[in-house]
Amino acid sequence: MASSPTRELDAVVLGAGFAGLHTNYALRDQMGLDVQVYEAGDGVGGTWYWNRYPGARCDSESYMYCFSFNKELMQQWEWSGKYPEQPEILRYLNHVADRFDLRRNIQFNTRVTAAHWNDETARWEIETDQGDRVSAKYLITGIGCLSSANVPNITGRDTFAGQSYHTGAWPHEGVDFSGKRVGVIGTGSSGVQSIPVIAQTAGHLTVFQRTPQYTIPARHGNVDKAFLDEVKKNYDEIYEKARQSTGGLPYDAAERSALEVTDEERTAVYEDAWNQGGFKFLFGSFSDISLDRRANDTASEFIRAKIREIVKDPDVAEKLVPVDHPFSSKRPLIDTNYFDTYNRDNVTLVDIRHNPIAEINPTGIKLEDGAQHDLDIIVFATGFDAMTGTFNKIDIQGKGGEKLRDKWAAGPLTYLGVSVAGYPNLFMITGPGSPSVLSNMPVSIEQHVEWITGAIKHMEANGLDVMEADAQAEVEWVDHVNELASQTMFMLADSWYLGANIPGKPRVFMPYPGGVGAYREKCDEVTAAGYEGFHLSTSQEPATATAD
Repeated sequence: MASSPTRELDAVVLGAGFAGLHTNYALRDQMGLDVQVYEAGDGVGGTWYWNRYPGARCDSESYMYCFSFNKELMQQWEWSGKYPEQPEILRYLNHVADRFDLRRNIQFNTRVTAAHWNDETARWEIETDQGDRVSAKYLITGIGCLSSANVPNITGRDTFAGQSYHTGAWPHEGVDFSGKRVGVIGTGSSGVQSIPVIAQTAGHLTVFQRTPQYTIPARHGNVDKAFLDEVKKNYDEIYEKARQSTGGLPYDAAERSALEVTDEERTAVYEDAWNQGGFKFLFGSFSDISLDRRANDTASEFIRAKIREIVKDPDVAEKLVPVDHPFSSKRPLIDTNYFDTYNRDNVTLVDIRHNPIAEINPTGIKLEDGAQHDLDIIVFATGFDAMTGTFNKIDIQGKGGEKLRDKWAAGPLTYLGVSVAGYPNLFMITGPGSPSVLSNMPVSIEQHVEWITGAIKHMEANGLDVMEADAQAEVEWVDHVNELASQTMFMLADSWYLGANIPGKPRVFMPYPGGVGAYREKCDEVTAAGYEGFHLSTSQEPATATAD
């Protein structure tokens, strides 16, 4: 960087969603550090600030999709639905920001464009698109795993004369679909959530589907206050159970095998889980459907039968039936009336796997066989450049000027998903190599914030300036993550977990699939062993393997 930073800070935090808000509170209010938060939006909320598409909501039940660091907050906030919808999550995060006065050191409408480690000063030098130049001892990223929108580069995309939107950058004023010819490209999570809602008002809705989805009914509705009152009496136990679980949710894990019961018993279990809805189908039915292909086949076939039962037109039903990948190999989806929507007279399903989109033209979408679909609005429900996309948009340079995007050119390399060898004092919240997107995010976010804060407290108490992941520890962690992934269904589908939705992106499994509880235990072991796998030192002395 050409000139010296104008302001010196203890820490810079990127993002003001769940991760950034909690980090701000932990470092500023609990540790007393001088912290600056930068947020690209003009308000708090992170993913829930940007994703305002029709039907947007979280897949985790509302009583678990919240902070646990403040017991009064947990007791006083009242959720209205079984699953928290986007407007309510945004109200919650604004309430948290107000309650703890978190906005006073957040600079909105600001993107960090560069962060360079200075080997001489042992500090991060940071620039923003607003001209800020600051220096910080610690750089903490709370930029989200799904925050870099993927808009496919379809021929003629910019020639469309109508309106077009990506679900991850939705207009805050909303979109009026009344009587319009609408096309939705994509049937991932945002597509599955938005399609039923858009269909209710659109004149005609055309869904362009490349990959059929397994999706479980959410059974969404108003939450029973008596249930929430009971939860609040036992929040400590419930949250502890979630922290030790596989997915960060307090469900009783199934212990039975799908292969050790009769066909009748198996069907009854699946029917009960289907009727309960949500992730209980995955976590509460059988223990081996995510690990054993034979067991998984029973769950996959059960869902296929449900699709054929719900969708009245047999030809449409067969287009919606997933056959090329097993259940849970892609992100498990839950829905409200998704398959029922294809029974509507104003909804058309187009299979673009066998008849791809040739171009977008001024009047709509043209397929390879020449079929033209005239549209007024196109919705890109095409997901994100997951896990690494937002990192790669920032010029992050570590020791010796190495660019993070170059280091990650063949796939992300991290230690514990929280640190990168060669990038001292950079801490990632739910980064690649951590449970992140395979878990209930607030539980994983809080665990990372607690661990990072603990590491910084250790450094400050011991007069240490530098904490850096060991290169060999990093290699061993990445190998461990991939070894675990190889034992699951995850490697049997082209998913965004592997970066398969982005042309040219390396096929590497990015999140940690061993479960929230096992990951927490590993992090605690690292801490107890004097931050094993890290080099800690003052800036004036050579790095040592531990703090001792």
